Amino acid sequence: MAMSVASRPGSATTAWTGPGFAEFVALTALVMGLTAVTIDSFLPAFPAIQADFAIGGPNRLQYLVYVYMLGFGVAQLAYGPVSDGLGRRATMMAGFAIYLAGSVLAMLAQSFEVLLLARAIQGVGGAAGRVLAVAIVRDRYEGRDMARVMSFCMMVFLIVPIVAPTMGGLLLLVGSWRLIFGAMLALCVVLLAWFGWRMPETLHPAFRRPLRAGTVASGIAATVTTRASFGYATALGLLTGCIMAYVGSAQAVFDTGLYHLGPYFPVAFGLIAGAMGVATLVNARLVRRLGMRRLSHGGTIGLCAMAALQLAVILAFGGRPPLPVLILTLGLCQFLLSFALPNFNALAMEPLAAIAGTASSFIGFYTTLLAAFCGLLVGQSFDGTVIPLGIGYLVLGLATLAVVLVTERGRLFGAGGPVPARPDRPAA
Repeated sequence: MAMSVASRPGSATTAWTGPGFAEFVALTALVMGLTAVTIDSFLPAFPAIQADFAIGGPNRLQYLVYVYMLGFGVAQLAYGPVSDGLGRRATMMAGFAIYLAGSVLAMLAQSFEVLLLARAIQGVGGAAGRVLAVAIVRDRYEGRDMARVMSFCMMVFLIVPIVAPTMGGLLLLVGSWRLIFGAMLALCVVLLAWFGWRMPETLHPAFRRPLRAGTVASGIAATVTTRASFGYATALGLLTGCIMAYVGSAQAVFDTGLYHLGPYFPVAFGLIAGAMGVATLVNARLVRRLGMRRLSHGGTIGLCAMAALQLAVILAFGGRPPLPVLILTLGLCQFLLSFALPNFNALAMEPLAAIAGTASSFIGFYTTLLAAFCGLLVGQSFDGTVIPLGIGYLVLGLATLAVVLVTERGRLFGAGGPVPARPDRPAA
């Protein structure tokens, strides 16, 4: 059952004054979606950036994605503990400010190295949205309702990759790639104003934690030693590695290195992202009836089967399958893994309500770096074919299934039982 902050122990006198359900989901999803805009909208600009800075080899341009993910991953360690002590609002505002600084630097960058630095700063700022959006959702909801909200958030979040490359392509028609970073800056200003105006503080005073090294360490230790949390965080990181492998390889596969789609690159990219959006919508409608484990475990098994079929097709065509076939198989893989992603996130967070900020920080840090590492390995293996991408999906899918089996002690589709919504008292 959905629970507001006011309905939790110790908060009976505090009424929720924030946005209604639809606005809450939209705002939270767009805060999370800032990362997708930051990654996906400038993918069509890779050739222009390569020409401006005389960069040799398309694989080097992938660093613009992965350096963002590095800053994004490392910074998440800080935001959760800070927000557990100072509150979600102030911490989010600080993250927005850092992101704005990185966007301005990117617009003014006169070398590839400075642009990489700007991307890292953007990542540090954007990490606030990833950590705090999840913590805010956990502050307000629990159990299957949290999974439902996360699915709606993920659906909005996944619409962004459909439109972001097109947006970047349109901006390139009227100006340079620097305009894309200007659009990122403008979006961040809008979100800062909207969040500051409409979102109240969601952290209940009873669950504030002093910002001390020992307190943070105990929160991280609790996350790592909670079997379901660490297991599903690992599974989440591996599956997200599939997405990062796809995103890192997309420009080379669809444009500069293989299919040479040019202005039609956003169409292919958007079709595959659209499959993820459809899956998360279906998940949001089914999760309260079927449960997180049934949907996520079924999606993971389906992904493994589809990835095996995809690799067989890729090999049958010598690594260069017809474009419609590749879009279909990749779209089906993304569709299936999208039944797992929001549910894995909710399952990892479910036992950790009293330390939601610190837990979201560590889980975000861990899953982001794991995903970026896996994505980098696959992306940098691009050899003019999609064989590395096909192998990557299959290996990461099988590894995810193995982790889930270990986490659930070999029992799928409903093992584990209910988790208490909150511990009896806040963690010290």
